[in-house]
Amino acid sequence: MTLIKSISGIRGTIGGEQGDNLTPVDVVKFVSAYGAWLKDRCKKERLRVIIGRDARVSGTMVNHLVTGTLIGLGIDILDIGLASTPTVEIAVIDEKSDGGIIITASHNPGEWNALKLLNEKGEFLSASDGQKIIELAESGKITYSGIDKLGELFYPGFYHKKHIGNIINLSMINIEAIRKADFTVVLDCVNSVGGIIIPDLLKALGVTKIVELYCEPNGEFPHNPEPLPENLSDLSNEVKHQGADVGFVVDPDVDRLAIVSEDGMFFGEEYTLVAVSDYILRRSPGNTVSNLSSTRALKDITEKHGGIYFASAVGEVNVVEEMKKQNAVIGGEGNGGVILPALHYGRDALVGIALFLSHLAESGLKCSDLRKKYPDYFITKSKVKLEPGLDFQNVLSEINKKYNSYSITAIDGIRVDMDKEWFHVRKSNTEPIVRVIAESNSKERSKFLVDEVKAIVKTLT
Repeated sequence: MTLIKSISGIRGTIGGEQGDNLTPVDVVKFVSAYGAWLKDRCKKERLRVIIGRDARVSGTMVNHLVTGTLIGLGIDILDIGLASTPTVEIAVIDEKSDGGIIITASHNPGEWNALKLLNEKGEFLSASDGQKIIELAESGKITYSGIDKLGELFYPGFYHKKHIGNIINLSMINIEAIRKADFTVVLDCVNSVGGIIIPDLLKALGVTKIVELYCEPNGEFPHNPEPLPENLSDLSNEVKHQGADVGFVVDPDVDRLAIVSEDGMFFGEEYTLVAVSDYILRRSPGNTVSNLSSTRALKDITEKHGGIYFASAVGEVNVVEEMKKQNAVIGGEGNGGVILPALHYGRDALVGIALFLSHLAESGLKCSDLRKKYPDYFITKSKVKLEPGLDFQNVLSEINKKYNSYSITAIDGIRVDMDKEWFHVRKSNTEPIVRVIAESNSKERSKFLVDEVKAIVKTLT
């Protein structure tokens, strides 16, 4: 079974049996529940929802199902077509819509797709609202509209220019410095929607030397779309071949950003947020937030600038809630997700690129030298398949017993903090796996911690 219902939306592989995968019936079922929930929530005669999608092959099929279902519920639709996740979020805000649906499975391989559900603020639904939708979908108690009250479909055109305009108008984006730096940038967009919008963003920022790698939005991913070092050899080689200053790679829906330095080395997905936070905090000192699975380097940088760092449970909605609570000036997730409240409360690789280039240009440093300015922690990320017989609560109980002399946080799985290292064990919101992540001052030690925890998980399988 690959159908996953979580705070990250409804996600699964295409095809297969109803209820086990993301079949057409399942799409209609959950979109119906979302639409019915919106109608009950908004108490309006006529509702409007923004729809956008990444370029994966199944997107057109799922789009038709989503569109038809919402029209059948009497909801009007603004379909902005191929669009990044943050672009859809901004469109919901600008159009004063009642919600939005992004058809994307983010970093998952091409056989996956998903429904990312937004509220009227262009933000992901809370856990409680998501649970209401799941319960409504399972109940089947949904009333559709008659012929005289069907929704209408509108195509307002691409929202890319609006998104780019919002970014370049931010006071902290230094277009003049970027232009003077005369950067050569290599871009890998895994043949999805980043290839439509990021080249235009770079041009608007004053970058004229752009090398496009896999920027045709045909949905045929040339490598695993998760922006991890093992998937970026082509980008690394091209950066060195072109003598480029920096390489950027995004996932299919452009909410995660990873960076390759001029020497072809991975800047570190954890350090995307660290670097741009350093840049922001030098201008606007304040608090920061990332999730429990993110590097402690953000805490170090925040405290250096006089702010306070806070940690949230994993999941964009959890980070956003904590950011609002703590009045954070920047936040995000260590997977390369940057959230800048001055723009909107959503992970946005586009604003991440603009902030990073501003930082790089103002520093006058090579990308690799900029990376050396930050604390050197080593993070190891691994996973264990979530087997049917695995009781995850038993896993948490065993870890709690073994490490009860250390500081333990249990708001999302279990995180154990030691003197200068930590590990985090949790069930994934997006895949049928248990994630095991550890960080320490050495690669060997972080790997040792991961292996030690995985051994506990496997003994209970």
